[in-house]
Amino acid sequence: MPIRLQPGFFDIHQRTVKLTEMGDPLVALNGLIDWEAFRPCLNVVYDKPRKSNAGAKPIDALLMFKILVLQQLNNLSDDRIEYQIRDRLSFMRFLGLQIESRVPDAKTIWLFRERLKELNLVEELFAKFHEQLAAQGYVAKAGQMIDATFVEAPRQRNNRDENSSIKSGEIPQEWFNTPNKLLQKDTDARWTKKHQEKHYGYKNHINADQTNKLVQIFVVSNAAVHDSQVFEELLDQTIDPKGKKRPIYADSAYRSKDQEESLAGNGFESHIHEKGARNHPLTDEQKASNRIKSKTRARVEHVFGAQHAMGGQIIRTIGIARARVKIGMMNLVYNMRRLVQLVKHDATKAIPQLDSTGTVASLVA
Repeated sequence: MPIRLQPGFFDIHQRTVKLTEMGDPLVALNGLIDWEAFRPCLNVVYDKPRKSNAGAKPIDALLMFKILVLQQLNNLSDDRIEYQIRDRLSFMRFLGLQIESRVPDAKTIWLFRERLKELNLVEELFAKFHEQLAAQGYVAKAGQMIDATFVEAPRQRNNRDENSSIKSGEIPQEWFNTPNKLLQKDTDARWTKKHQEKHYGYKNHINADQTNKLVQIFVVSNAAVHDSQVFEELLDQTIDPKGKKRPIYADSAYRSKDQEESLAGNGFESHIHEKGARNHPLTDEQKASNRIKSKTRARVEHVFGAQHAMGGQIIRTIGIARARVKIGMMNLVYNMRRLVQLVKHDATKAIPQLDSTGTVASLVA
């Protein structure tokens, strides 16, 4: 006869303790972030009259927000995040759920994200987390690294006439005869080409700090918008105690004579790459200058690389309003994960290194 083991009172506790010992990254995330600080922003999600008191009460808005954070961290669909919450102790612990707790289904998660879209809350949540970063000493102090990356959207199979109507800002009339088809059509995403590669969808334009690589400002546009068109929206106009603004680092796509004059007139030190033109190639001095600038500017690629690891190179939503929610959450969650890395790095840097005589030799870099 097989031996039937009865679950013990401390079994789940012992498992979660072991997960912590094995380096569960969600423990640090929970410990470093003041989640309750987001609640005032999130409570407005349910600020609408209920038709009756019948039925289940809404699930806590902060819990739903943390689910979206988990979803972004692990690049999961609504169905998969529901499954993983039910399946994984580490996810349940991060959310403060017990085995018997009610778990929101995929539809509930989708509806909550829709409310964030309707209320334009993501930028407010992003700004709220910046208050926490500043309180912990992680404020932007060095150069402003400005760049953009493509975020692909599901490709549409439209005919030439339909695409022509969309580009002119109109919706093809025949789509109104099939409402279900219209719901699946993205009239905001656009095609573009870069380095002979075609892209369809949107762009994530960011301003990241040179030192801590935290995203300071972001703008979402369709893929056809040139990087320079949102450049001014990305500039941080903050003046430091010395009366200076943080210098600008960007590739040659952002450079023009008018732009350089505007930056100089507004007190910015420009380190934007110079670019050659037909019959006017870059000089050796200009190439050398660009190489020096690249040592700083290239750090912004680390941000995009980390976001791509979270699935940030593609979204599965329709329309720019939903794209702003998904891409905004990606920038926010990236900053959350980056905070954990910065705190860990700073803690390690503070550990003294002893030489062979047992005296302090140096600090870990």
